[in-house]
Amino acid sequence: MANVVEEARRGLGRVGVWLMKARWGYVPAEVEREQIRRIEALGYGSVWGGETVGSKDAFVQHGVYLAATERLMAGTGIANAWSRHGATTQGAGAALAEAYPGRFVLGVGVGHPFQARSVGAAEWRPLGKMREYLDEMDAGVPAPPGAPKLSMLPDAPFPRVLAAIGPKMLGLARDRADGAQPFNITVEHTALAREILGPDKLLIPQHSVLLETDAVKARETLREGTRQGAAVRAYADNFRRLGYTEEDLTQASDRLIDATHAWGDEEAIARRIGEHLDAGADHVLVTPVADSLTAMVDELEKLTPALLGVRTARR
Repeated sequence: MANVVEEARRGLGRVGVWLMKARWGYVPAEVEREQIRRIEALGYGSVWGGETVGSKDAFVQHGVYLAATERLMAGTGIANAWSRHGATTQGAGAALAEAYPGRFVLGVGVGHPFQARSVGAAEWRPLGKMREYLDEMDAGVPAPPGAPKLSMLPDAPFPRVLAAIGPKMLGLARDRADGAQPFNITVEHTALAREILGPDKLLIPQHSVLLETDAVKARETLREGTRQGAAVRAYADNFRRLGYTEEDLTQASDRLIDATHAWGDEEAIARRIGEHLDAGADHVLVTPVADSLTAMVDELEKLTPALLGVRTARR
């Protein structure tokens, strides 16, 4: 595990990009290829995207990203455990890792209760489900009765990180994976996550950003999205653990907006990303708030000099 972690740290660099696909809906493949190439040309270290049940397949999608670029790393953020059997996920990850050596990170997670219900799950047991799924991944391809078990996968190691926010899931990421990829979190959470994971695991948080220096405009732009995020059980539980009140969550208070988003000018946004790095992140995934993939990359272009030159206390 240590080797894939160290190699990933070298390849990822400090800053990557998380795509807010749920905000945009369908994006044609050619537009995706064009914009992913722009992200690589700007110098970002990675691109990540999520998956829900019935959306574009995470492995097909990230295969497109890898094929369209030469150096950019790609991470599933996340491959949803309700979308496929764990052995299939392991096989898909190995296939991409062999085809694009050193450029793929598997992020896997259990998603949210509505996704579990969509495939007929009788109960919501995220920690238990994740343990069972990792068991499926580690067991590999079953052999037919009486037949020898042959290797069906290439020997192509790749990092495995979990979508982990709460302390128990972070503990599982420490014990059964190469690290964690938390979403919709604060700098304080990054510090707590590093404490749980220890120094030898990857920590790759996501953080949304908005180029807007007017405080009133910035917060009003971000308020509804913050309120929707705070209504999701996993995120709400985490904010409560961090000391946010029910009013903070239901009203999407300025305090919560300011903690979960970086807004302001380029330097202000870069400072926030630096705070995550100083708190223990290896690599921070930025998500500019925009109404399309092309508009998001336009914002990234403006942010690039500040983000890729971000100064931190520890590096």
